[in-house]
Amino acid sequence: MSGRLYYQPMQEVEAFCLPQFQTLDHHLQYNDGSKGSHFAVQNSYGQYCTLESSSAIGGYAMYNSPSTVTFSPNGSPMSQQESQSYPHDLRHSPDNAYGSPMSGSCITNDANDLRHKLRELESVMLGPDSDIIDGIDSVFQSGTNVGSPETEMDSGRQIIEAISRRDLKQVLVTCSKAVSDNELLMADWLMGELRQMVSVTGEPIQRLGAYMLEGLVARLASSGSSICKYLRCKEPASADLLSYMHILYEVCPYFKFGYMSANGAIAEAMKDEDRVHIIDFQIGQGSQWITLIQAFAARPGGPPHIRITGVDDSMSAYARGGGLNIVGKRLSNLAKQFKVPFEFCAADISGYDIQLDKLGVQPGEALAVNFAFMLHHVPDESVSTENYRDRLLVLVKKLSPKVVTLVEQESNTNTAAFYPRFLEALNYYTAMFESIDVTLPRDHKERINVEQHCLARDLVNIVACEGPERVERHELLGKWRLRFTMAGFRPYPLSSVVNATIKTLLENYCDRYRLEERDGALFLGWMNRDLVASCAWR
Repeated sequence: MSGRLYYQPMQEVEAFCLPQFQTLDHHLQYNDGSKGSHFAVQNSYGQYCTLESSSAIGGYAMYNSPSTVTFSPNGSPMSQQESQSYPHDLRHSPDNAYGSPMSGSCITNDANDLRHKLRELESVMLGPDSDIIDGIDSVFQSGTNVGSPETEMDSGRQIIEAISRRDLKQVLVTCSKAVSDNELLMADWLMGELRQMVSVTGEPIQRLGAYMLEGLVARLASSGSSICKYLRCKEPASADLLSYMHILYEVCPYFKFGYMSANGAIAEAMKDEDRVHIIDFQIGQGSQWITLIQAFAARPGGPPHIRITGVDDSMSAYARGGGLNIVGKRLSNLAKQFKVPFEFCAADISGYDIQLDKLGVQPGEALAVNFAFMLHHVPDESVSTENYRDRLLVLVKKLSPKVVTLVEQESNTNTAAFYPRFLEALNYYTAMFESIDVTLPRDHKERINVEQHCLARDLVNIVACEGPERVERHELLGKWRLRFTMAGFRPYPLSSVVNATIKTLLENYCDRYRLEERDGALFLGWMNRDLVASCAWR
């Protein structure tokens, strides 16, 4: 869940459509040349990875090229010796990457099966010639480890037990730790087990696990960016994509919450102004501003003159089906309908490359700047010496805005190392998938498409990519506060009217959503997990 695509509602006025999804970032160029069902990429091992397309998301089949390294059926590297002794009875199959829930499961409660599994695990962990293999029967009988350190045996037991009780989350965590520690054979073995446990049509954790597993496989194959490009190539037509975005917008309140809180802060700050200039970084469809224009039209004493500068790039244009002129025309027609003096200015450039002279700020205007689900895509000091993230905030402060709105996911995936980042993403998106599950039935024919096209690419990017190619770089509000403070901003308290309006909004959704105000900011969460934070600055 991220702001690149700006989840905005279909509107009755000129049928405003939804924008593209956020992970279609400017770093990954769209490739129209790959239309078939396979997309081959070369990874760092000199092998080729083929992504098998399906109705949901492709499975992985690895094909060997001449090399001393081969790949297991689920895609991670292994030695030739291990490839020859790989336990085929685990039913690894690229054609069954994601079966129906628990179909073909290799897990049983039989003691002999558990003993067999433990043998396989020890072979992966310690090698096929390890003495511990000969001592497994003694282990089952006595409960003690024979021939190897006790900690190794305990670790193996815990893994087997997690698989036996189908604790998908624990197996995902264990697999990610193996990937983090470069324990490739262990990771490979666990990925084979995971493929029997995940399902894009199952429980929320099974569906999430399917995409997290794709990210792990991509990371091991050093093909994260290539997989993102593949997913881009398989992008649905604009009309279908916008339909998926609209479904997500309607079934979850996260984006409505963000836009309503930002608009409320702007309306409050501009209540006595005659000329209002709004700079919207990543304007998408511009649908956020429809309700604000209507609110200004009803303002006692008449509406102000409104000028909106829309900052955008080519990716949003793809989802829109055209350039910023489409947004300008629709908003202008709406303003005319409500008799609001209006002007639209297009800034067709990436937000963090923009210069002051591109924004067209004029004397006598009250300025508002909107950062809704956008700043986490701007590289900071951990990615570039330019530190575009802080640079953009300093630039905006020089404009002396009356209010600056910030809406971001409350997650910590920016500078975190791979393993804690994986844990954070797993926790965050578990809440997201659970909240979708409450509103959108599992047999809903479009649910898989919604999750694939609106969430999966984020997950693959967070898990598989590093450096400039990892564009999903969320920060917690505490870190954003430091950045805004260092740039010279002061908090702008949100109006109690905004809080009350959002509380009314949440009455239309499941009671497991919660709204909390802390330290001048609003947090929308699912149960005990904060998911979106909104605040304002001046």
